[in-house]
Amino acid sequence: MSEAIRLLAQDKGLSEDALLHVLVDALASAYKRREGAADEVVVEVDPQTMDFRFIAFDLDEDGNWINERDDTPRREELGRIAAQTFRQVMSQRIREVERDRKFEEYANREGDIVTGIIQRTDSRYTLLDLGRVEALLPQAEQVPYERPAAGDRAKAYIVEVRKTIKGPQIVVSRTHPGLIKRLFELEVPEIADGIVEIKACAREPGHRTKIAVSSNDHNVDPVGACVGARGGRVRMVVNEMRGEKIDIIQYSDDLPEFVEKALQPAKVSQVNISDDRTQADVIVPDHMLSLAIGREGQNARLAARLTGVRVDIRSETQVAEGVPPHGHSLDPDVEYAEGQWVGNTETGEMEWHSTDGTVLSESDWLAQQAAANRAEAEAPAQPPPELVVEPPAEPVDEPPAEPEPPAEPEPPAEPEPPVEPEPPVEPMVDVPGEPAAEPTGEPAEQSEPPAGAQAPRSDG
Repeated sequence: MSEAIRLLAQDKGLSEDALLHVLVDALASAYKRREGAADEVVVEVDPQTMDFRFIAFDLDEDGNWINERDDTPRREELGRIAAQTFRQVMSQRIREVERDRKFEEYANREGDIVTGIIQRTDSRYTLLDLGRVEALLPQAEQVPYERPAAGDRAKAYIVEVRKTIKGPQIVVSRTHPGLIKRLFELEVPEIADGIVEIKACAREPGHRTKIAVSSNDHNVDPVGACVGARGGRVRMVVNEMRGEKIDIIQYSDDLPEFVEKALQPAKVSQVNISDDRTQADVIVPDHMLSLAIGREGQNARLAARLTGVRVDIRSETQVAEGVPPHGHSLDPDVEYAEGQWVGNTETGEMEWHSTDGTVLSESDWLAQQAAANRAEAEAPAQPPPELVVEPPAEPVDEPPAEPEPPAEPEPPAEPEPPVEPEPPVEPMVDVPGEPAAEPTGEPAEQSEPPAGAQAPRSDG
């Protein structure tokens, strides 16, 4: 019997003590289904011999204990119902213990990464098989443009572990900045050993990530340690993130210097920090303005999140012209700093404080970015309507060209024949050609012959 308990505990991944407690509960439940059972019973089991004994307690009407006796039944006395109850309770208790064990195993792993195999994907979530448990990857926590397929292996960041009736529900993410940090810990031994530290991380999932690193050993270059020989270490992280670009900069306690490095690869001429240290006015060479702002303001956005201050960028020409600092790029349609990232002193997490007073947690902000990226992915369907709109614009130009007929002054130009003094010359042409025209019976119609005479003369 003890060997059976050991094998069962090994199969279920439970300890033998936990399984013995399950056995005691199942025996007590089976005893109570026996006819003539006592009001209360305590089951004692010898773990070596697996012999068990039932100690029954009789109670009076007030619930007071009045008698204690050994009421261990023989096996044949338990009956079919008691045996069935034992099996049901045993199975139920084992499932409960398994659920509790799995929850305890992952409850302390929030903030860690796991590797799973994609089971299935739908419009709401992707299911990852972690072995004994399954993890839930919601659509909002998936990187835009990633197309997970069943059977693929993927790493994810544990965001939350919930305890449910069916077992632990593990919620994971591939958009959380912590995933980048954990991946670097796996690839860079100096980070795992505490020599190199990731001070800050700003990320736009699927596009670009900036991390700031520092070294606790002056002999170790933090940026070089993260990049690795020929970029081998950072390449492993980039491959895991499906090609997401990663910028690694050296952290600095000097805020102007930190802002300058955060805007790399752009070169900065000057950085002015406000008195409250919440805003940075950055001046860059004219040819560096677009690079400092980045595509759709991405570089400036990430720099603001990485440093925790609002970043306003101006070119040297704009400064000379007296253009005031502003919270957006030259293109008013491309805004990259409509607020600022502020650290929450209670939770230790960054929060986005918008200029309109809205406060978003980092996860909510990332969810908004994911929604915006999905909308951007559907945007290519819009250009065709624009192309269709242009052709109608051409016919609109043609109708104005049609009014040209009324502008034709050529019919009034017909009066020019009377202006022409050529009718007197016509007799010289008509005398040899048409003697019949000499009768003077047509003097009143002389206005018509000149018009008619012009046609042949123009033909000639």
